Amino acid sequence: MANVDEVSSLPSSLPITPRTVTIAPTFHHDDQFGSLPITPRTASVAQTPSIVSLPITPRTVSMAPTPSIVSLPPSQFHSPSLSRSPLLHMGDHATNRAVKTPRSRGLTPRFITPLGSPLRKALKMTRLDPQDAWLPITESRNGNAYYAAFHTLCSGIGIQALVLPVAFTILGWAWGITCLTIAFIWQLYTLYLMVQLHENHETGLRYSRYLQLACATFGDKLGKLIAAFPIGYLSAGTCCALIIIGGSTAKLLYQTLCGATCSNPKPLTTVEWYLVFTCVAVVLAQLPNLNSIAGVSLVGALTAVGYCTALWTVSVAEGRLPNVSYDPVRKGSQINRIFDLLNALGIIAFAFRGHNLILEIQATMPSSEKHPSRVPMWKGVQFSYVLIAMCLFPLAICGYWAYGHLIPANGSMLTALFAFHNQDVSRSVLALISIFVIINAISSFQIYGMPMFDDMESAYTTRSKKACPWWLRSLFRAIFGFVCFFISVAIPFLGSFAGLIGGIALPITFAYPCFMWLKVKKPKQYSLSWWVNWGLGLLGMGLSGILVAAGLYVVIDTGVKISFFNPQ
Repeated sequence: MANVDEVSSLPSSLPITPRTVTIAPTFHHDDQFGSLPITPRTASVAQTPSIVSLPITPRTVSMAPTPSIVSLPPSQFHSPSLSRSPLLHMGDHATNRAVKTPRSRGLTPRFITPLGSPLRKALKMTRLDPQDAWLPITESRNGNAYYAAFHTLCSGIGIQALVLPVAFTILGWAWGITCLTIAFIWQLYTLYLMVQLHENHETGLRYSRYLQLACATFGDKLGKLIAAFPIGYLSAGTCCALIIIGGSTAKLLYQTLCGATCSNPKPLTTVEWYLVFTCVAVVLAQLPNLNSIAGVSLVGALTAVGYCTALWTVSVAEGRLPNVSYDPVRKGSQINRIFDLLNALGIIAFAFRGHNLILEIQATMPSSEKHPSRVPMWKGVQFSYVLIAMCLFPLAICGYWAYGHLIPANGSMLTALFAFHNQDVSRSVLALISIFVIINAISSFQIYGMPMFDDMESAYTTRSKKACPWWLRSLFRAIFGFVCFFISVAIPFLGSFAGLIGGIALPITFAYPCFMWLKVKKPKQYSLSWWVNWGLGLLGMGLSGILVAAGLYVVIDTGVKISFFNPQ
């Protein structure tokens, strides 16, 4: 293009009119990003002798409004978890300047992004409720499949498994093994459903607690009504039972080691042993979050496998007791037999607990759409449940083979071993089994108490809008531990209600996950998944009601030695 000076030097005989190209004047398009000002531009075009006095009509270029484009997956754009605070704070009308998108510095912690990696790449910015970063369950999100296996194994196998031979005395060989197998497969299936339901890709949410998923599925009022009490019992009630078992076993260990030559004229009472166990558990409970107790859960898992294996191997090595009978116990009227049978089913259901902790365990893992947490979680669950099956089935079958109907009705494999083989088995083996039981009880106290710690701290952070200070966190956990101690001393006969408790907690494990799957995933009507989940869910609810009634009847009919504030 020629310069203006060159144009002015042309002969005056050739009048040249400069051409002007005009672009549309400034317009304002109101959209998400404000107005885009455009200023008219004037360009002088070089003239040539061949074109003389050609008037050029200005042309106006009109631009159609461009729809706002947000680079965000639709599944997460409408996420309730993200709608708590605006994703982008912009004025309605920004004039005369373009809005710049903030640059991400990669400082967003992974624990406040509910499937965060793709979302951060799309929006470069997230603002979520930071309360999860203050609570012990979700404070740390660097878990893995190994941690999941440790926690699942520690919570999935425990003292409740030692009661399984008692159920076999009523069910017999065939029905006992059949019911135990069905219950194991059933609860493993519902556990798989829970792992899949932890992440909802349609809403972008992670359900990090069982009660949170129940409220999101069934509604806030109904979810709390049907799930709050069983979950509370499975946490606080289990901690009370662990104090009773741990304290009693510590007393038994002391008697085993000292024997008849004990020189202490005033040994500790049962209540004092409860207190010793509680103090140790409260000190260990000062670990801040669920991920920090992974090592504790590993120790608890190893000791659980250790004492389960030791109990059934020692019982088999010692042989069957004389006059052992394997005929199912039938006593009383026909109604009594039916309720005894149902109570035995409740004992089997009681052995399979820990579903109330699955979502909490999975919440300790990082998650994204490309690498969802359900993959490592399911790997950890599969490994742990192989070991659980290797412990539960031999324990129930070999325990029933060794003791038959002679096993104490309100006892367990541990009480049967000390009752029948106290003089036959070496003192070191009995002491080792007792130590394993005590260590496992202390370790299990931590993981079962974690949901209660989380609830207490959640109440504080919701009201104060800040993290719980360390001294208050320690105070909360000490208060919880000693309240459980008080309940254990006041009601030391909780173990006699195994069937009743199994019926109350049964929907948490066997029924609610099926209904949650139907509500959230919405399988095609009359499909196989639809039939299976409806069938299992209704069957679980029906069994729960029947088992609760049977447990109450058995407790009333057989009687329970009531000894408030008098543990034996």
